Amino acid sequence: MSRDYEPAAGQWYQNVEEEESFRVLSVDEDSELVEIEYVDGDIEEIDIEAWHEMDLEKTTAPEGWSESEEEEEEEDEDEEDEDDDWDEDEDDDEDWDEDEDEDE
Repeated sequence: MSRDYEPAAGQWYQNVEEEESFRVLSVDEDSELVEIEYVDGDIEEIDIEAWHEMDLEKTTAPEGWSESEEEEEEEDEDEEDEDDDWDEDEDDDEDWDEDEDEDE
C-alpha cells in the first residue's frame, strides 16, 4: 500500500522498498526539490515527483541519533562571528590625536 505524505522539514520517513530511513532537511517549493539526509549522514536532493513515487512511512529518529556535525559547526561559527565586533572603535583613536594637537 502506497502512502502519499507531503514532505515536512524535520520529519523522519522510512522508504519501505529500500528499507532506508531519512529525514527531510528542507523543501524548496519553487524548484520542487526535497533535501533529505540519510542515517549515515549522506545528503541528497530529490524532485517532488520522485518523492511521490516512493513508498514511505512516517517514523521517528533512529535511536542514538544526534544532529549532524555540519549543523553543529555552523552554530559554532555564528558564535565566533559575534565576538569579532571588538575592533569597530578604531577610528576614535584618530580623533583623540587631533584634539591633542589643538591644545598645544
